[in-house]
Amino acid sequence: MTPLTTTTPRDELDHRIERFQRHLTAAGLDGALILQNTDLFYLAGTVQQAHLYVPAAGDPVLMVRKSLARARAESALDAIVALKSPRQIADILQAHGHTPPQRLGMELDVIPAALYLHYTRLFADAALIDISPGLRQVRAVKSGYELDLMRAAARQADAVADSVRTIIREGMTEVELAGRVEAEARRRGHQGIVRMRMFGGELFYGHLLAGPPAAVPSYLASPTGGTGVSPAVAQGAGFDRIRPGEPILLDYVFAWQGYIADHTRIFALGELPADLLQAHEAMLELQAIIRRQARPGTPAGELYATAVAWAADNGWGEWFMGADDQRIRFIGHGVGLELDEYPFLAQGQDMPLAEGMTIALEPKLIIPGRGVVGIENTHVVTAEGLESLTRFDDAVQVIA
Repeated sequence: MTPLTTTTPRDELDHRIERFQRHLTAAGLDGALILQNTDLFYLAGTVQQAHLYVPAAGDPVLMVRKSLARARAESALDAIVALKSPRQIADILQAHGHTPPQRLGMELDVIPAALYLHYTRLFADAALIDISPGLRQVRAVKSGYELDLMRAAARQADAVADSVRTIIREGMTEVELAGRVEAEARRRGHQGIVRMRMFGGELFYGHLLAGPPAAVPSYLASPTGGTGVSPAVAQGAGFDRIRPGEPILLDYVFAWQGYIADHTRIFALGELPADLLQAHEAMLELQAIIRRQARPGTPAGELYATAVAWAADNGWGEWFMGADDQRIRFIGHGVGLELDEYPFLAQGQDMPLAEGMTIALEPKLIIPGRGVVGIENTHVVTAEGLESLTRFDDAVQVIA
């Protein structure tokens, strides 16, 4: 598949920077110094060893240690300069007409403590303020350009799901099937990594799990876990073999040109037991309810409360989003450049939905000793509710 583009257009970067600058002004900040890869890509269109200074007013400056040549080739920003040491930052900013900041925003949710302490010395006269929540709110609402990329990622995710029909065989191990499905994703242009913001968050392509191992919990903030191939990576596909009559979970992320489509489908070799089919259909019904409720202005936590109450009222509460004390207290999460973006459809979250937010909604039942059933689709928030970007059939895919 031919890439849609190789660089983020200048007008798109300008739009993002303007929105971020409005937030900086509202927060009373003089500017922000951006270091994290995902945020660098969002605001500069390139991922390098670099520092991006975004003033509350005026033009940003991208200061690059490695690779300056790639940064100039990939980024549409005007001011892209060499940086040998962070000690040069203040002088570079002054040379570009920026006064030393007194209130400086930084990504304090992801910067290591040692690095933070280093910057407190470099900017000894400035207060360092956490800019991450504000920048994440800016990133939560996607532009038309971003939605086009996410739709392309969703089409590829659907195609990968469709390929499972011809790849899966009885007796294969989970990890063998995962390897073949991942090879298909890579062949289609998957970028090879899935970015997460949370500390300790690790994911390769996703989870491909079959039967009872799918219900094995893991350390990851996810309803599914899996045994993994060793305690060193205690999640995901393992060496259990795929058998008829058990649910096979494909919970995979397709990452295309930086942007993510996250979805889950259930496959089976032969028919599933009637009670598991009924459980899966219940999650499809719940998905439809949440899709209608999720309109602009709805607090994200209300959707979680609706789902939990519906599951309990309909007899599914015991297994909804995990069993016993392993239950995850969310039913969905924002997606975009990272897998764990705003908003979180989680307990106590009051962030209101807005048009253009993109959400992976994933009602699932985790049944110990049996496996996992349920659904996940990536959606965009519209005035009428959630529009699904991933379109592969939601029903259990029975392979004769």
